[in-house]
Amino acid sequence: MLRNAAIAALVLGFSVSATALPAFADTSLTVAGSTALLPLALDAAGVYQTKHSDVKISVSGGGSGTGLNQVLAKAIDIGDSDIVAPPGSPLTDNKVAVIGFAIIINPALNVKSLTKKQIQQIFGGTVTNWNQVGGPDQKIVVVNRTRGSGTRVVFEKTIIAPEKVVETGLTEDATGTVVSVVGQTPGAISYAAFSGTHQKPVTEIAIDGVAPTEKNILVGKYPFWSYEHMFTNGVPSGEVAKFIQFVETSNDLLVKNGFIKISDMKVSESSR
Repeated sequence: MLRNAAIAALVLGFSVSATALPAFADTSLTVAGSTALLPLALDAAGVYQTKHSDVKISVSGGGSGTGLNQVLAKAIDIGDSDIVAPPGSPLTDNKVAVIGFAIIINPALNVKSLTKKQIQQIFGGTVTNWNQVGGPDQKIVVVNRTRGSGTRVVFEKTIIAPEKVVETGLTEDATGTVVSVVGQTPGAISYAAFSGTHQKPVTEIAIDGVAPTEKNILVGKYPFWSYEHMFTNGVPSGEVAKFIQFVETSNDLLVKNGFIKISDMKVSESSR
């Protein structure tokens, strides 16, 4: 029935998603985890399935912690993560891209840059009004990520440390939700991946005067970034290996979704 529908759709001139034909797939892959990596994973899965009609790829989010736990339990084939697996983990680390993260604020706020110290004070709860950091007289609404979020781990490691995040304000568990909430909430501030913040209704602000751009990440001027990992339980093979390689080498999809090719980096995480 689905095959007939697909043929009819082609005759009538409109398309059917590759994921609409799961019953006829010879190979099925499951991918879950990082919501920062989710846009790229979804886009790549769609293109890959178009080129390989015998493969069905199911992609979902859930956060980096979920991706790591599920692939470790062999519940999925690929666990997407913004962070590395715990020491001693049997998982194989497949780095596929670099992603930048931005401090984002509600667009109505006239703030262009914050120092790292000011960001620490805002998320640490000692600065609670925008007029304390050069903005309007308005209460700051902090939007945090859940503890299982890879984005939060990167944020705490590169921006907040050695200070601590105070568990106040709002908490959201996905990149898209965070961007939406900040865009709609007066006085809001949070942090999210470029894959969700570029061309969205939020303002990306500079850190210590350095703008959140791919160019500044490439040369080591901007510190808030990480590698994106597609973890597998053992060395990947077959369609799993082919799909991971496809994600890593699809430069047009990387650029489209706000990611950076690893080979283009002039610095490493350890050099920050």
